[in-house]
Amino acid sequence: MTTKKKDSLPFVVSSSSVLSSFISEEPVVGETAAEFLPLTAISLPTVQPRRYFNAQKMEQLKLSIQEHGILEPLLVRPIGKGQYELVAGERRYRAAKELALEKVPVVIRELDDKKAIQVALIENLQREDLNPIEETEGILELLTLELKEPKDEIISLLNLAANAKKRGNELTKNVLRQLEQIESVFAVIGKLTPDSFRTSRLPLLNMPVDILEALRQGRLEYTKAKVIARVDNEQQRKSLLEEAILQKLSLSEIKERVANLEIIGKNNKVNKNSYQARFLEVTSKIKQSKVWDDPNKQQKFASLLTELEQLITDV
Repeated sequence: MTTKKKDSLPFVVSSSSVLSSFISEEPVVGETAAEFLPLTAISLPTVQPRRYFNAQKMEQLKLSIQEHGILEPLLVRPIGKGQYELVAGERRYRAAKELALEKVPVVIRELDDKKAIQVALIENLQREDLNPIEETEGILELLTLELKEPKDEIISLLNLAANAKKRGNELTKNVLRQLEQIESVFAVIGKLTPDSFRTSRLPLLNMPVDILEALRQGRLEYTKAKVIARVDNEQQRKSLLEEAILQKLSLSEIKERVANLEIIGKNNKVNKNSYQARFLEVTSKIKQSKVWDDPNKQQKFASLLTELEQLITDV
């Protein structure tokens, strides 16, 4: 379906004030009002901060576009030869492609690579349906761009500041300067603080690798991933993860399966502990018994020892 609109419609840029102020210093190409560009002239960036799009909300957006058109222009930057790279508005871009729109409203701005990534990350972090993993990794990306330090160094810096505050230690001027930069990034984002990010968000990155990868690829919702991550047994977890994705299991179905696995695990642990306790009890009695004085029992005992040794070898 193609929505026809006049190319000169004076769209008002309704991006968040944070996003607008972040790019306001960059020169505008052409008019300040939005203009229309062919969808084929716009390409996605190589670095895309957003990985998962809620299918239901995408359908709602498509219905809204069919009825009202695209109310908020996409933000793009020129990359030469009449082509443009998308900076902000990927959901609208994808919805427009699915609806086979010929043209979309855009605001064109000159942005270098660093600023384009920063704007894309900030726009992404303003979304209400962003899952905590995407949010955490997006904030880390912003911090690495701002401080020009790798992610591991950013995490170490946050931990250093927390430990220094706890122990009453002084920090160097360089560290204090970096912490001020971190504070400024969180002020722009408008959510969380450096310390709450350290304590409530960074631990999420310790989830099993297979779970994180499924989240990054948009194959699984965060709420479901969090439940599956509770399964300690790697093989059981991978099996459940695959089933949840292929069978599109609901959250309640996943919780039920995890609960069953936990019950089985507890029973196995009880049985294992029971066998170990019996073995220790028997070996203790053997040491104190007179089995060694009876030739017949010695022969039978030797046979049992051979079987035990064979069992251990087979394992």
